[in-house]
Amino acid sequence: MTAAMSEFRRRARQWLEANVPAESAPEDGPASREYVLSWQKKQSIGGWTGLAWPKDVGGRGLSVLEQIVWFEEYARAGGPSPLDASFVGLNHAGPTLIACGTPEQKAYHLPRILAGEVIWCQGFSEPGSGSDLASLRTRGRVEGDQLVIDGHKIWSSFADIGDWQELLIRTDPEARAHGALTWVICPMNAPGITVRPIRTMAGPRKYCEVFYDSVRVPLSNVVGGLNNGWATAMSTLSFERGTAALALLIGLTLKVEKLLAACPSDRPQMRMRLAQLRAEGASIRAMTYRFALDSENSVPDAGGSIIRLSFAEFAQRVTAAAIDLLGIEAPEVIGMHGWGHDYLDAFSETIAGGTAEIQRNIIAERVLGLPKGPR
Repeated sequence: MTAAMSEFRRRARQWLEANVPAESAPEDGPASREYVLSWQKKQSIGGWTGLAWPKDVGGRGLSVLEQIVWFEEYARAGGPSPLDASFVGLNHAGPTLIACGTPEQKAYHLPRILAGEVIWCQGFSEPGSGSDLASLRTRGRVEGDQLVIDGHKIWSSFADIGDWQELLIRTDPEARAHGALTWVICPMNAPGITVRPIRTMAGPRKYCEVFYDSVRVPLSNVVGGLNNGWATAMSTLSFERGTAALALLIGLTLKVEKLLAACPSDRPQMRMRLAQLRAEGASIRAMTYRFALDSENSVPDAGGSIIRLSFAEFAQRVTAAAIDLLGIEAPEVIGMHGWGHDYLDAFSETIAGGTAEIQRNIIAERVLGLPKGPR
């Protein structure tokens, strides 16, 4: 590692040690919103946000290696979960606006995301249109210079505390499925929107149903062009399937190390299981680093699905092993920030952002070049 990179690591470590919140994040609701925005503002003031974003939109334009160093130090310092309510703005909406947005959209929204002033949520999945995103039925009809939206979304994380939503709707009923969609910026305070939080089996109410009843959104809020929403949405999802949650992966591999160190020598099978997980985690981490470095200065491609799937299933195996090691009634297992919560929450990892089956199809067809299966 160069002297400049070592100095960057030292400064990142020093700042994180001095600024990572001592208190844990609230479970959900308005308190969790304030916690997330406060942490984002602190990172913004310290110059530690938008590391990958270009300088001309307010980011730091750092190299992938510098971003990896930051993620390593973030995980080491035990920073708040990167999958909190800031995730969609920083890793979905922001990068999508950078790639596909108009100058006006970028100028208005990007500074507010970086400064920790707003929360974004996602409006993609619907009842009956989860993995088959192109079959969604929420409609938007053009009336003058507005879109009038009617429909129903589900599993919209943090929609109850969100300011804006990246919303995918059907705007051309005559077109084929992929050519009928539009990606639009939807204000969550617009008349006609109803949000109903959903409590998960893990406990928190971080997912929501969202209903749209003649919701009016300006056509100027369309991103990537009317009826071109499929291409815009694939740009959005490629970020999620890539390295967006790298700090989470690194943090999980560090936890495996601690579990292995805590495992008594008289439990050889458990030690072998944890050692296998350590090797698996190192493999996924190395693969993620390689993917990130190969994708520098480009939009992540379908290879991100390999990372997404590998991490999702790894997280499920690690949390299950932790409970088997510690016991279901151990203090480290109980509570919102315990292994029990993480175990239950990990089941969503092979559903959110495209199910494990969809990820395998993407890998088979777009990475391995295998023929599509029969419909």
